[in-house]
Amino acid sequence: MEFGSIEREIEIEATPQVVYQVVSTPEHLREWWPDDAEFEPVPGATGTVSFGAGTSATDHVAPIAVVEADPPKRFSFRWVFDDELAGRSLLVTFDLVPAGAGTLLRMTETGFREKGWEAAVLEEQYRDHASGWDFFLPRIVPYVAKLVATR
Repeated sequence: MEFGSIEREIEIEATPQVVYQVVSTPEHLREWWPDDAEFEPVPGATGTVSFGAGTSATDHVAPIAVVEADPPKRFSFRWVFDDELAGRSLLVTFDLVPAGAGTLLRMTETGFREKGWEAAVLEEQYRDHASGWDFFLPRIVPYVAKLVATR
């Protein structure tokens, strides 16, 4: 199995403008992905995404750095593990493509091999992230549906 990148696509019944907000702003991210997020969605901004309430050994706070913010086409950030701002960090990119009245969201996460992890750690991290995206990305669809219905 190749552990270089994770790629997922999901169709969302909303405009790219709406979907862009949902994948790029902390107030929307908190509704489908991390328990908390703090950052400005502008290139060069740094912040964090947090999983868990901070009371367990399995809780995790991940520093991030926004790489690209091109509404409503692309939003990307680096998971800045161990305060590494470049090179050996993971890069998450959300590309938004108009699809009829909706949006095709393409998510890619890369940089696993560049982390320099031993093979077992690489495989474990890759599988953990892949299963995480498989759980979290589908949560965008009902959240966006609810958001659009209230507008």
